[in-house]
Amino acid sequence: MSILQQTIILIFGFINLLVFLKGFYVTKYKKNAFGIFHPLSILGMFAWGDAVVFGIFWTISSVITWYLKDWYLFLLTVSVFWVVRSFGETIYWFNQQFSKIKRNPPENLIGHSIFRNDSIWFAYQITWQCVTIVAIMFTIYFAGMWLKGIF
Repeated sequence: MSILQQTIILIFGFINLLVFLKGFYVTKYKKNAFGIFHPLSILGMFAWGDAVVFGIFWTISSVITWYLKDWYLFLLTVSVFWVVRSFGETIYWFNQQFSKIKRNPPENLIGHSIFRNDSIWFAYQITWQCVTIVAIMFTIYFAGMWLKGIF
């Protein structure tokens, strides 16, 4: 594994440690586990409660893959995470379409200016389906690369 790859993993792990600490503080002391912080979406975290769990997960995953000096294991972990996360989000938005409880009113969602009614939930669902497909493709690719490195 190159120095650049090691550095990327360490920075990723450190950022996630900071995210975990902030998420823990906001969740425990400010009682705001469901508070949304959009910049964390790139890490698969949509609320501060997510940051507590995923922040520590990514920190530990980064330490392990850095210690093992295994770049492809790191990339495989990221891609498998996105398969599971995006599949869960697909189910979430599918259920939101048919729920009487509107946890995410259409007018509060990004993209409402395009999808002016509750069709926004459908758009979110199929967007997450596309993320799932891409993540599965990357998972297959990185799994192959990782297995080549082991054998």
